Amino acid sequence: MMDVPAPLRLAIDDDALAANWRAMARLSRDAACGAAVKADGYGLGARHVVRVLAAAGCRDFFVATWSEVAAIADLIAGHDLRLSVLHGVRDEDMAAATTLPARPVLNTPQQVARWREGGGGRACDVMVDTGMHRLGVAAGDVAGGLLAGLAIDTLMSHLACADEPSPMNMVQRDALAALAGSTDAVRLSLANSAGVTLGRDYRFGLTRPGLALYGGEPCAALSGVVRQVVRPQAQILQRRCVRAGGAVGYNATWTAPVDTEVAILNLGYADGYLRGFSGRGAARCDDARLPVIGRVSMDLTAIDVTNAAHLAEGDWVEIDYHLPSAAAASGLSQYELLTGLGIRFDRRAA
Repeated sequence: MMDVPAPLRLAIDDDALAANWRAMARLSRDAACGAAVKADGYGLGARHVVRVLAAAGCRDFFVATWSEVAAIADLIAGHDLRLSVLHGVRDEDMAAATTLPARPVLNTPQQVARWREGGGGRACDVMVDTGMHRLGVAAGDVAGGLLAGLAIDTLMSHLACADEPSPMNMVQRDALAALAGSTDAVRLSLANSAGVTLGRDYRFGLTRPGLALYGGEPCAALSGVVRQVVRPQAQILQRRCVRAGGAVGYNATWTAPVDTEVAILNLGYADGYLRGFSGRGAARCDDARLPVIGRVSMDLTAIDVTNAAHLAEGDWVEIDYHLPSAAAASGLSQYELLTGLGIRFDRRAA
């Protein structure tokens, strides 16, 4: 198969990725610091992320499904790394769950029964619902002996409002803490990226950061603590002059107030650069900010390059993708900005 160079690149700053994990590990203090690598490493490529973070010292990793385990199993097995599958174990997962190097995070009484019957005494994790009402067994059922006899590594829950001051944070913390000693679990875990910043009582024995590792800032306490990791780059397909009064893009949402130099990028919403960036996003070249003009379409985006006279067809620009700023500009969450990056990007270490 012919290898055709892609017109889109996703530059991944490995040093920043590792530094972000180390920053979260420092904030985790005495708790072990893991890493969520679900959704293909938040869009960066799970294999690459696991390699970088394992080299930095991370030992606990989390994915959502067993198909995600298969993609990184060889990196986990025999390397003193631990991998947990957050969505637990369906009937269809049992063959994989009893052969691949990962633990299910059991979420329902049915999953508990399934693992007790077919797991062969293997270790598992368990999710407890402490108030988010998403996944997890009831805390009362845990206290009542639902998990008796299971080899539990981590008893965990998930904070619903860690990124904002909320009395629910304390309610969830106390509900999990009340279960200490009620099972044979080796450790408890509650804190995601924002939860790590809430204090000692939220860290328990293991933290599970995700967004912050990839340069996201889910709460003000992490502003300036984490570094940008992802830098999308797009190639210019055409440069043209749009005369005053000329319109650009679908529905003619932008009209040139004066003669304007415009570059058309090989980038669009099929690549995860969504329509929320229409008239709000920007590219950068050197110190120049090059605003998006008109409507982002499926495969193409227009930018104003009047202040970048040297840019021509075939040149590359960097898309402004500092996650907090890009989220504010587009109306998308930082999570969506990361996980929505498409398969047409050539992902490479910066």
